[in-house]
Amino acid sequence: MRIVVAHNRYRQAQPSGENTIVDAEIAQLTAAGVEVLPFIRSSDEIPSMSKTAKALLPISPIWAPRAQEELSRLIAEHRPDVLHLHNPYPLISPWIVRTAHRHGVPVVQTVHNYRQVCSSGLYFRDGVICQDCRGRALGVPAIVHRCYRGSRAQSALMATTLAVHRGTWRSVDRFVALTSAVADHLRDYGIPAERIVVKPNAIPDPGRPTAPGQGFLFLGRLSPEKGLDLLLDAWRRHPDGALGPLRIAGDGELRPLVEAAAAQRSDVTYLGPLDRAGVRAALEASAVVLATSTWHDVLPTVIIEALAAGRPVLGTALGGIPYLVGADAPREPAGTGPAAVASAVAGGDGTSAPAVPPVSAVPPVSAVPPVSAVPGGIVAGEAGWVVPPEAAALAAALPVAAAGAAAIAPAARLRYERTFHPDVVTRQLVDIYAGVMRAGTPVGR
Repeated sequence: MRIVVAHNRYRQAQPSGENTIVDAEIAQLTAAGVEVLPFIRSSDEIPSMSKTAKALLPISPIWAPRAQEELSRLIAEHRPDVLHLHNPYPLISPWIVRTAHRHGVPVVQTVHNYRQVCSSGLYFRDGVICQDCRGRALGVPAIVHRCYRGSRAQSALMATTLAVHRGTWRSVDRFVALTSAVADHLRDYGIPAERIVVKPNAIPDPGRPTAPGQGFLFLGRLSPEKGLDLLLDAWRRHPDGALGPLRIAGDGELRPLVEAAAAQRSDVTYLGPLDRAGVRAALEASAVVLATSTWHDVLPTVIIEALAAGRPVLGTALGGIPYLVGADAPREPAGTGPAAVASAVAGGDGTSAPAVPPVSAVPPVSAVPPVSAVPGGIVAGEAGWVVPPEAAALAAALPVAAAGAAAIAPAARLRYERTFHPDVVTRQLVDIYAGVMRAGTPVGR
């Protein structure tokens, strides 16, 4: 099996989990005996480009001629079985899908964000969930609000790119949705369910978990969309020390907010930015990991790290968080409906998809309490709990999580082993490649 992995790396100055995941996936595939042909470009190349190349940059998201020529040569020389695309912007372009199809090579794409519809890829603007461009032929609101890199001109270019390549994306042979929420997003975009497969990212196995520690850990970027305001509001609704310690690790624009909270309360500790050893120590010291995002966070890697360490997670019912903790009851797709109900539980016939295994398909774990056993608004999953992104709901869930952490810890580790271990995820990916190879003629031909 010979696979081209195509990815436009984000700048080194812009830390990217996507770059890390692509590198790890290439290593895992190679270890599994797959021949990988990396087709990698980097945004760090841009400053050293010639004047002519820089002059062509504005059109490269729509059509990048150099990338198409180089891919055509690679295909002619190596005859790959599948092209696996990650990020195409700005130096590769979605046109790579058409180029691969012209050579008879099927295309798999991993969807890391919502950029089929949203110019920023986040469904988040000015501190709130935004879906203003959904359903539009051209994302004019993205231009008006300078959603892409804070530039009206660059936003216009990205909105135009998304409009031009709507048909290109719909010709991809198989989409890899990192969570059930991304699968919902793709179906809402018009992708048939049979061309969507849910396959999350994996992280290396850190080894046997230690006994649960005490209190809660927030680990991540200290920025508004990560819900620090929400978390601290909920935490202040309990007396100092009532829930055990709250440890906050990371760095970002909201660091002063965290430092002030640590100065005001004895049960809040700011750990600062941590290296890998520091992250491991913080996980071991804690009982529950918090994921309080206020946007449709696609796949917060910190949750997988928590599960691998045998730590359950309390999070908001947004984006991929419910899927990660095994609480993904059918929901409205990310980017559909009013923002206030964009992640509400669907009723009746629901919006669940045939391609996404329902929660009931997961073997029951005795440590998980039934939904009726927890206060209203708190949904218990296989490896944690989710709540609406509201301070009152999160405040009510904190003592529930503190009390239930030790009992659910084995289930958290088991979910990692069954769903997010590299061996499991790599087998899934190889099966996806085999499936599109068996299908024969690419969709776009």
